[in-house]
Amino acid sequence: METGSAENFARMGTLGIEEEFFVVDESGRPTSGTDELVYENDPPALLEDRLDHELFKCVIETQTPVIESLSEAEDVLCEVRETLVSYAADHGYRIAAAGLHPGAKWRELEHAEKPRYRSQLDRIQYPQHRNTTAGIHVHVGVDDADKAVWIANEIRWFLPILLALSANSPYWNDFDTGLASARAKIFETLPNTGMPTAFSDYSEFAAFERLMVKQGSINDRGELWYDVRPHSDHGTVEVRAPDGQADPESVLAFVEYTHALVMDLAEQYDGGAEGYGHRRELLDENKWRAMRYGHDASFIDRDRSGSVSLDEVVIRECRRLGIEGVRGIYDDESGSERQRRVRDESGVEALYDSLVL
Repeated sequence: METGSAENFARMGTLGIEEEFFVVDESGRPTSGTDELVYENDPPALLEDRLDHELFKCVIETQTPVIESLSEAEDVLCEVRETLVSYAADHGYRIAAAGLHPGAKWRELEHAEKPRYRSQLDRIQYPQHRNTTAGIHVHVGVDDADKAVWIANEIRWFLPILLALSANSPYWNDFDTGLASARAKIFETLPNTGMPTAFSDYSEFAAFERLMVKQGSINDRGELWYDVRPHSDHGTVEVRAPDGQADPESVLAFVEYTHALVMDLAEQYDGGAEGYGHRRELLDENKWRAMRYGHDASFIDRDRSGSVSLDEVVIRECRRLGIEGVRGIYDDESGSERQRRVRDESGVEALYDSLVL
């Protein structure tokens, strides 16, 4: 059965970063390039076994090697990105990043032929046929399975914060959705997505994984696509909230914040903290605010005492955790705001070009 094991949770604080990108042509429009880049040629050594594609032939994914410490993340991430861009250029392609590509018209794009994705298309139908999304997944190693489940439960309140900061997908199918992150809404129309419920411990989570596979709801544990999940194969807590980003500094800010959150929550767990145990409905409300308003969002506070603006949360979190990157993200123009401004000022071609790495 395609599920993981509690024994895989053995190391604390390691990192892994997965990024989904768009393969685009010279005009910046998405094009079917993953067959050539993933299957028909041998990728550079750094990307060997770390380069894959997603549902559409225009979406490609990179995975970093295991990163031993936060201090190494920048060098590894930038090397992976530079290698991908160079490899794609050798074959006549460019690489772009956003939560959704504004020029990705799902009815006109080719689906991948991989049996895994053909099975998903057959099972899920319409929602999966239009799933042109691209995000960032940050893995942080946790040294105990029950601790990983507790951290995944508690980190849920912070996921809308990450989404609001990263919101970079106002356009879908060449249409302004009015959302800051349309990717989040498009993606959560799939089954087994969005904000998960809390699990009491690892045995309960593992039983859920096994049940979903046994009942044919998913083919393997990897098809539980929640915004956060204990990754029972890698032994990590995997945060899947942020939109894709062209700027590596933005990605590194989200990596820094996610790593700090996991390490802080691990310390709380080790100290016997009870946690908040939020209902999913409250967290769904905060996520909606993030996807709708981005940097202008406010949230039901963690202690449920009232509302707190994104600005207040960022200031509080940077002081609490000793981090800096997300402060710069908030102070800068958001991805969704930038996309709209570029399109209004310079047109759609300039918008496409602004998303290219």
